[in-house]
Amino acid sequence: MLHRKLYQLCQEKVEVCLFLRDQGRWLEEVQILDLEGDIVTVRYTTDDEDEIAAWEEIIRIDNIGSVTRKLSTLSKRHDASMLVAEDCPESER
Repeated sequence: MLHRKLYQLCQEKVEVCLFLRDQGRWLEEVQILDLEGDIVTVRYTTDDEDEIAAWEEIIRIDNIGSVTRKLSTLSKRHDASMLVAEDCPESER
């Protein structure tokens, strides 16, 4: 099932976050480039103090513990008079 979902995310070309079990770390803003068998090829960037590096990494599906995708963001400094559709349910406002 994870294989199928990773394939779908690869086709959609969306950025995701991956948790690598074997290294115990998160990779953020990852683009899944290819999925072949149980091997996933990903690309991401890191931003250190004095340099930005682009990485391409090959990961076994067994080492992926979790996949997350940001659905939306809203600035904390949003305007209180934000436009809301009239038919929007009260619970979603």
